[in-house]
Amino acid sequence: MTTRALRLLATAAAVTLLTVTVPASAADTVAEAPDRHDVVLIGNSAGGTVSLLDGHTFAPLGAFNVIPDLRQRIDEMDPIERAAYEVVRLQKGGDRYVDDVAVAPDGRTLFVSRANLADTVAFDLVTGAQLWRFEVDGHHSDHIAISADGTRLVVSATTAQRAHVLDTRTGTPVGSFATGTYPHGNDYSHNGQRIYNSSIGVTTIPKALEALKGPRRLTVVDARTLRTVRTYEFAHGIRPAVILPDETLMYAQLSYLNGFVEYDLTRGQILRTVQLPYSEAGRALRPDDYPQNSAHHGLAMSGDESKLCAAGTIDNYVAIVSRPALTTDRLVPSGNLPYWAATSLDGAHCLVTNSKDDTVSVISYATAQEIKRVTVGDFPQRERLAVVTSAVLDALG
Repeated sequence: MTTRALRLLATAAAVTLLTVTVPASAADTVAEAPDRHDVVLIGNSAGGTVSLLDGHTFAPLGAFNVIPDLRQRIDEMDPIERAAYEVVRLQKGGDRYVDDVAVAPDGRTLFVSRANLADTVAFDLVTGAQLWRFEVDGHHSDHIAISADGTRLVVSATTAQRAHVLDTRTGTPVGSFATGTYPHGNDYSHNGQRIYNSSIGVTTIPKALEALKGPRRLTVVDARTLRTVRTYEFAHGIRPAVILPDETLMYAQLSYLNGFVEYDLTRGQILRTVQLPYSEAGRALRPDDYPQNSAHHGLAMSGDESKLCAAGTIDNYVAIVSRPALTTDRLVPSGNLPYWAATSLDGAHCLVTNSKDDTVSVISYATAQEIKRVTVGDFPQRERLAVVTSAVLDALG
């Protein structure tokens, strides 16, 4: 029996989705170079595809299949690995192939964390070739983050309480670091000097036994040495979050919370808790019925840092909130199961995936109105901004 199979046998719980994101500044908006095109990547978790939208108009540009080797991967599993694969499918409510995505600075290499397949892979978006594949420890591959220079990729190995750091050229590990239980989100700090990793605890344990979920922790490591420089302990799992560029404040959704908190990263304490209203449907749910413990899952900040965009997952709305007062501008009706939020390149729009409707809502920060809804693939979740070459768009057809 393989070492990985033994790890799988010892672990039989599912994971949810979260990440820590650093908001884009309006100053980051630049004109496209002739052969470079701004896009939004949409990871279609159940469909095993990545949709590309125009980064300015949000028009669909095409999609890329990231599980061409699915049959091969399943056939290679030994009985223990296959059993773990089926356990994850059951606990996640079906196939969840795409967890997170990123594109290299070359504009054509796509990195994908493939959740249920417990790996991270690289594809050439022009030729479609798989360039490399890395199997994470445990049985679930989660959120990724790419360094600004494109040389390193961080990926959470959810059931192993560890995050791997890979060489993006070869997919070989250059190191790893310990995390809390069920590491989830990863992101580099604004200056690239630190990596923030968030953990959510074992999501299959009921709320009444939350103390048994394991450490729910924000781990901060030196991006160069991968040594832990500070940890923060939380009473609940850390969901999507936004860290200010100066790393003094974090806004974070937490497990079971119908809202978010403002957290002081200097003192290590919650400053304010924003409780958003329940919809009739949300109020009818028990906490143990929330999708992977998430009441609200999806948080982004406008380019000028004046607004927050919070996806009300169980309530089917998106809240636009003004800061620093943290007053709600408006609750924007959304599609079914809004599950992630990202800010557009111009900093003026919040993009929210409606997982059960296979759509993305485009919401204006200024007016708190939905201005567009775009159809994408099956069960969209993660959204990332990227730049691709003309050859990639040509290949998409």
